[in-house]
Amino acid sequence: MSIFVPGELCMFNYDWWFHGPYAERINEAKRRCCKVRFPELTADKIDKEARYKKFFGELEARTIIYLRDGFSYEIREIVGHPATTTLTFECMPADEAYKVGAFVVTLPFEDIVRVEIFAVHPTEKPEDTPSIKGFAGSAIPPMPAKRMEERGGREAGE
Repeated sequence: MSIFVPGELCMFNYDWWFHGPYAERINEAKRRCCKVRFPELTADKIDKEARYKKFFGELEARTIIYLRDGFSYEIREIVGHPATTTLTFECMPADEAYKVGAFVVTLPFEDIVRVEIFAVHPTEKPEDTPSIKGFAGSAIPPMPAKRMEERGGREAGE
């Protein structure tokens, strides 16, 4: 019989963020972005192509994390610390009021349910940025519940 220990089966644990897989995903997003930009280059020519290397080196990667509670954050910079149960990072603020300072978030690894990495060249950044709901003021209010329809055959006073 095995006993479930919270955090043990978490995919996005300390090792995922700090020991390779996260960096590998960033490199994969950048590689795929280059593949779109240079579709004519075959795998054997990529390492020899100066413009590919230059473009790859200039790419930026944006990381958005989605939490179990429905909130999401864009990571500006991960803060390295010795805790192996939580992730601490500086968040890209979505609300204008928070853009004047630094917003640092700490959350348990087990609350992270999805990570998206978007690679883009600085000259090709889209004007619209994703709506990040990591702030209470930005959260979309829940839809009002619909009234249940009354059952047929009911009369007033029954």
